Amino acid sequence: VLVMSVQFTSADVDGMEVDNDNTAPTFPALQAQDVAGATQSIACRIPKHRLNPLKTAWLTIYQPLVEHMKLQVRFNTATRSVEMRTSPHTTDVGALQKAADFLKAFVLGFEVGDAIALLRIDDLFVESFTIDDVKTLHGDHLSRAIGRVAGHEGKTKFTIENATRTRIVLADKNIHILGSYQNIKLARDACCALILGSPPGKVYGKLRTVSSRLNDRF
Repeated sequence: VLVMSVQFTSADVDGMEVDNDNTAPTFPALQAQDVAGATQSIACRIPKHRLNPLKTAWLTIYQPLVEHMKLQVRFNTATRSVEMRTSPHTTDVGALQKAADFLKAFVLGFEVGDAIALLRIDDLFVESFTIDDVKTLHGDHLSRAIGRVAGHEGKTKFTIENATRTRIVLADKNIHILGSYQNIKLARDACCALILGSPPGKVYGKLRTVSSRLNDRF
């Protein structure tokens, strides 16, 4: 290892220009085109059971992607996928990823009005898990666990959503939760308690406490 030592004399130091300004340098914000240097594209495949809902809600899906995110969007009928790419008007660096998350949430079963929040708010996520991740159940035991999470006419699910400020989709054994990181954890804990057999009354009591804490925070 070669170690070099450099010694400066007082005359050298006096001749050097020292920047005593401690302010941070300012740089202009990067545009989406400046990061990659070329057009970026992504394709989101749509499963068969979501094709009809996509056709019905196409305008409400298409408009925010084009007008708000400034992306170029089309539906490829050959591959059954929504293709998106950046344009010269795209200003948000993460626009393409936000649009992909938005479409993924719609494919999972969330309403367009709920999924569109992923485009406008940064700290929102979608978390998915199955009932088998919590407890392995079969037959009627599995059906009863799904029924406990949903509740009579969906009342239990709506209560969890309103108390934790999340949105929940029950798709067979799969549970998808949309919300902020901390709120997703609260909703997931409530769903797991119901799956493990806790009575809804006990879960409601915890949710009331959680709801009051969230209201005090805001």
